[in-house]
Amino acid sequence: MLALAFSASIAGIDAHVVRVETDSAAGVPHFAIVGLPDRALNESRERVRSAIVNSGFGFPPGRLLVNLAPADMRKEGVGFDLPIALALLATDEQIPPSALRPFVVCGELALDGSLRAVAGVLAMALAARSAGFAQIVVPEANRAEAALVDGIDVYAVPTLAEAAAVVLGRGATFRRRGTTVLEPAAPHGVGDFADVRGQTLAKRALEIAAAGGHNVVLVGPPGCGKTMLARRVPSILPAMTIAEALDVTKVYSIAGLLGSSPRVVDVRPFRAPHHTASRVSLVGGGTQPRPGEISLAQHGVLYLDELAEFSRATLEVLRQPLEEGTVTIARAAGTHTFPARFTLIASMNPCPCGFRGIRGSDCRCDDAVVQRYLGKLSGPLLDRIDLHVAVSRVSFEELVQRGPADSSANIRARVEAARTVQKHRFGEGSAVTNAAIAAADVRRFCELDADALALLESAVARGTLSARAFDRIARVARTIADLAGNPRIARAHVAEALVYRAGATRAAA
Repeated sequence: MLALAFSASIAGIDAHVVRVETDSAAGVPHFAIVGLPDRALNESRERVRSAIVNSGFGFPPGRLLVNLAPADMRKEGVGFDLPIALALLATDEQIPPSALRPFVVCGELALDGSLRAVAGVLAMALAARSAGFAQIVVPEANRAEAALVDGIDVYAVPTLAEAAAVVLGRGATFRRRGTTVLEPAAPHGVGDFADVRGQTLAKRALEIAAAGGHNVVLVGPPGCGKTMLARRVPSILPAMTIAEALDVTKVYSIAGLLGSSPRVVDVRPFRAPHHTASRVSLVGGGTQPRPGEISLAQHGVLYLDELAEFSRATLEVLRQPLEEGTVTIARAAGTHTFPARFTLIASMNPCPCGFRGIRGSDCRCDDAVVQRYLGKLSGPLLDRIDLHVAVSRVSFEELVQRGPADSSANIRARVEAARTVQKHRFGEGSAVTNAAIAAADVRRFCELDADALALLESAVARGTLSARAFDRIARVARTIADLAGNPRIARAHVAEALVYRAGATRAAA
């Protein structure tokens, strides 16, 4: 007898509804799964057999065939255990075949019939809703994740027996209406800018970066506070919107990083990969592509400490994501586009030993060594970083001063005010921060007065700015004006943006 259930398979950052077709025939007992299953999915045959028997059901006799359609799309993971089990029960008429039709089902089965959490449930619920389904059955551990999707009924069940009860209409106690009730949370445990002594210029640059979503590189000697500053950036970023939280949670769900008790990612990500990270770990990939660090930093911060210690090949893969906000991974099995709208915060030393240009320090690096060290950073990559900040050592007087320093709460309030201005400016457009303004819209949103235009013209005439740098300086100046509460960009705003553009170059020279 034929039976049909529906599940979902992850492909890149999205999910697609899959038909789970089962058939039984007389003959020597045999159980096969076709439709491009991976190894974990092929092993589900033994899990499903034991779970059905240990849940009090009878395992269907004869030759059993499970087909996962469409057959030309590779299926992977353990989330097909539950729909296969229910479809087999329908094949044996232990549950009516028609009872499965309204549901999309996913879940991993233990041998005793209990259900374990699976990765990617949020994407599966979104795919189910897009395909016109109004009901989804998920493991109890995935309840909060699936319930984020509005417009679909979520049935969170702990066992195979209770999943069968749901499709038979006897599982009302497990019914949950999907509704988005996220209350965005403020970051905690990341430190406060009030702890940072001195470094007025660097603090100002990071405030501008947080307000406009701009990329920053901090250049300075060891121990001057670069890492301390960077790790406090999340404390001044505005709270995520519900839409942003759903985007981030979807990526983390597919990457399997929500833990054993999946929850909503309600604080902006801060990812800090080691400088030995590979290109694939940074941008994502694999035979079946999975998101990398830049996608896990979506709507948050990607921090690259010791920037010049990363391999040049690894750094070069950042060029497309920094420019476009997405990364496209092409493989023989298909092409996938992952989100990569993050703020890059990088830090580095001015030379391999770290002490070049510091009075009273003995730098052991000659010019050739320094050039080779800085040569890992290509011009096109540096051109995509808006703020280049020279960070110097803190003086003794600044270290021991007892006066109050600007706190993260105060800076965060200014950042949120500037983000509100940008939200009203862009409306429902594609840009959400000044850094994301499309090149075609720079002239419209970053209108310069005559004095500001003359200043930029002189900088271009000196040959120090590319066309891309011109646009990026205009965007930074727009953010500086927003922080000052000025609707127009003045000469002073452009002048400050130019200072940040040249700071790191002078420090590393």
